[in-house]
Amino acid sequence: MAYTLSEAAAATGHNRSAIFKAIRKGALSARRDEATGHWLVEAAELHRLYPPVMPAGAKGPTGNGQEMAGNGELREVRARLADALSQVDDLKRRLDESERERRATAEKLTALLSDSRTAPAATPASPSPARRSWWPWQRRG
Repeated sequence: MAYTLSEAAAATGHNRSAIFKAIRKGALSARRDEATGHWLVEAAELHRLYPPVMPAGAKGPTGNGQEMAGNGELREVRARLADALSQVDDLKRRLDESERERRATAEKLTALLSDSRTAPAATPASPSPARRSWWPWQRRG
């Protein structure tokens, strides 16, 4: 079954120019009708590139999406999601706990390392020895 550009546009929900551009780019193969000169696109080729549009008021192949995935598969995916979310919550809790421990340890180390002693009493000033030069032959005068 071959569509004209207008029929192809209606079947896919696109406009005629989009279908024609796909033909010109080579993404969609089509042939010209010798009698009328119109473009003809095979249905399989058209729907390979553009999915068909459902007519208004028609139900799709699945009513609520569960038949396509299957009830068992959907339950399995939900179970995996719940497991992943519980793992994320557990990891967040562990991270918060380790952060609290790190802060407490840092506070303890800061308290231990801070010098809370008083300064030593000043000793009487004693004369300091004369500073010597690093040049052995230099004299201080």
